Amino acid sequence: MSTSLHPQAQALLSHIEALDDPPLEGSDPVEVRARRKALVRPSTVQLAEVRDLVCAGVRCRLYRPRGGELGLFVYLHGGGWVAGDLDTHDDVSRRLAAASGHAVLAVDYRLAPEHPFPAALEDACAVARWAHASAALVGCDPDRVAIGGDSAGANLAAVVAQRSALPFRLQVLLYPVTDARMTTASYEKFRDGPWLTRQAMTWYLGCYLAGDEGAPEDPRVSPLLAEDALLGASPPTLVLTASHDVLRDEGLEYARRLAAVGVEVTVSEYEGMFHGFAAFADRIDDGARALAECGAAIARALEPGECA
Repeated sequence: MSTSLHPQAQALLSHIEALDDPPLEGSDPVEVRARRKALVRPSTVQLAEVRDLVCAGVRCRLYRPRGGELGLFVYLHGGGWVAGDLDTHDDVSRRLAAASGHAVLAVDYRLAPEHPFPAALEDACAVARWAHASAALVGCDPDRVAIGGDSAGANLAAVVAQRSALPFRLQVLLYPVTDARMTTASYEKFRDGPWLTRQAMTWYLGCYLAGDEGAPEDPRVSPLLAEDALLGASPPTLVLTASHDVLRDEGLEYARRLAAVGVEVTVSEYEGMFHGFAAFADRIDDGARALAECGAAIARALEPGECA
């Protein structure tokens, strides 16, 4: 494994560090969301259709790269269950739609701490069920549905895939949160970052679990801890990890557990990258490459006649 960050990753992180934002600990979640949104640049990816809609009572955004009946990829954004929205991950959604040739349905699930666990998971489940029942309403095939997300969104996707009993063709997990106990070696090695730190994850989880339900040991919070039968219900899976990420080891361990119970798994490790790098695909070449890899996997999974 490389011992240093890629120059493009280092340049972006230096720019972010120069902003001198206060640490997450003690921050107002509203301010954290605004700071995250300030890092976003408008996407240059053009698609045939982009429109907002409401699915099962949850605000979503549909991205269609072309006409005709398409498969549908349900996408759940990252942001520690606290930040992120349809706009912060608009470029990611556009790139996934363009690279896959299929529609992307981005989910604006409720955020913590205003809406703690299990609110985000309930929204994710509701939209996933809507996708299988009502995809035809947006010109998509309800028999060709995949799910995925990045970071906290990948956590939600993994739990939905385990527990919903829905026939997903594929799940795509970019640097997923799978073990909220924070005990892995990568949590120690990268406890101070780059960018995502152990203290930041403690804050995010504290916000997510601020209600009366859930705990780090709960498999609905830590899908790595699910029983084999639930893990085995997962569809074929693509797991992407970043070398310089506190979440690296739990992503790799999740892939190993899936493979051990017979799930088809592909692991792609991005050297010299930090947590969240794919959200900066306009500034980091490997971010664009990672989303292109995800799009190609979605394209293969959602072709007519394929099945999980």
